[in-house]
Amino acid sequence: MTNSPALKIRQLDHGAGLDLPKYQSKAASGMDLCAAVATDQPVVLQPGGRCLIPTGLSVEIPQGLEAQVRPRSGLALKHGITVCNSPGTIDADYRGEISVVLVNLGDQSFTVERGSRIAQMVITPVVQLDILLVDELSMTERGAGGYGSTGTR
Repeated sequence: MTNSPALKIRQLDHGAGLDLPKYQSKAASGMDLCAAVATDQPVVLQPGGRCLIPTGLSVEIPQGLEAQVRPRSGLALKHGITVCNSPGTIDADYRGEISVVLVNLGDQSFTVERGSRIAQMVITPVVQLDILLVDELSMTERGAGGYGSTGTR
């Protein structure tokens, strides 16, 4: 991408040798994140279990953007593995390690090995608004109708 802002990535010691996040196709929205677990200590995620998986990376995201950590569709479909707090948000001012909260919604255990592609990271714009306390809000046709109020068809 030409004239695009850069995502600065720092590879931590325990992430050495792992693939850096990259777009897997020309029009991909997300970059894959890999597990930085020890080679001799894979993480076994039992059905219903969740675990914080390190990536061995920290990033510097340009102001006005955020990174969202999202599930990989293949893991979700084939194994029931998803990101528990999806999408996880990485703020532009965060400099700590990116870790992924995986949850196993499947019916079989799932092993996360070193280098496994476990999630994807999407960079997206952020808008911060001024907060204004008011006594009333404008009326709409929907009003306060919530969960299921617009129907299913």
